Amino acid sequence: MASTLLPIFEPALPSVGDLSGGLRLRDGYNRVLTDLRLSVTDRCNYRCVYCRTGNEGAQFSELPIADYARLLRVFVSLGIEKIRLTGGEPLLRNGLLELVRETATLRPAFSDAPLDIAITTNGHLLAPLAKPLKEAGLSRITISMDAVDPETFTRITRVPGSFERVRDGIRAAQDAGLGPVKINCVLMRGFNDSQVEAFAEFSRREQVIVRFIEFMPLEEDRRWTPETVVPMKEIIVRLNAVRPLVALPPNHLSETARRFTFDDGLGEIGIIAPVSEPFCGHCSRVRLTSDGKLRTCLFSQSDHDLIGELYRGASDAEMGDWIRRVVQRKEARHHIGEAGFLKPSRSMVHIGG
Repeated sequence: MASTLLPIFEPALPSVGDLSGGLRLRDGYNRVLTDLRLSVTDRCNYRCVYCRTGNEGAQFSELPIADYARLLRVFVSLGIEKIRLTGGEPLLRNGLLELVRETATLRPAFSDAPLDIAITTNGHLLAPLAKPLKEAGLSRITISMDAVDPETFTRITRVPGSFERVRDGIRAAQDAGLGPVKINCVLMRGFNDSQVEAFAEFSRREQVIVRFIEFMPLEEDRRWTPETVVPMKEIIVRLNAVRPLVALPPNHLSETARRFTFDDGLGEIGIIAPVSEPFCGHCSRVRLTSDGKLRTCLFSQSDHDLIGELYRGASDAEMGDWIRRVVQRKEARHHIGEAGFLKPSRSMVHIGG
């Protein structure tokens, strides 16, 4: 894939001298960081073909819930307004409800709006947990679901009977007041690219937001090639064949998905295209792995030992200053498809979805 397919806005560097970037948490390109993705486990009960090797001997890393809670408090004090709990599969984690409940008591430092707390889950364990999560303070939920055909779904997850469990989880989340539920589908040519039109109908019928995500080189098996990517332009052409698409405005500047509905107003589709149409120039995210490492980009070649600072006795203020220094070195962009591109040092399941 030629680099000419990767037009990326390059923000100007701010003047040097003020490492804090002002009151808000900013990187060296003057991007305000408001979104934190925290992985609470790298365990998962699925072995999706685009993510895991299925190696049962893998080593798993988790921190005590109290440590995650303290780190979240520090990030919120720096201006983080949205927290997404991920994995692995976060619903496997003991103490998750307590973490959501404690996080919901935090208030963003620079906003009057309540903290936005979301979870990304595969949905397999969601049905009995949807209502308790809502009551604990969860704002939103996203479910990873890569096919609406049960046979294809099982082939991808490599877990028999998984489709019905996820479908029940979606409906339980809607009943609990966590709608509109977002469905994330990672499209891979030759695996599930036949599901585009079926997902359009699923969005309209089930009243969920479906988001198609271009396949990125983050898998353990290292099977990614440019040819496996189903690009945004192709998805749009196919969706228009279902019914004419109507573009929707972004909810905010840093939103990663291009949003659409259909001409009759039923259904909503988002397309996240980090490969064919990157959005790095407006990135507002920082990530914390399940073993307490701060990552400034999905495609970073290194991570930063935040939990080591905590265990060495750093105060909240000292950890805040340390975070500010690290995010100043946040990458301008990724280089997928360019000559010399290196895949990240860790796979997605270890970084956090």
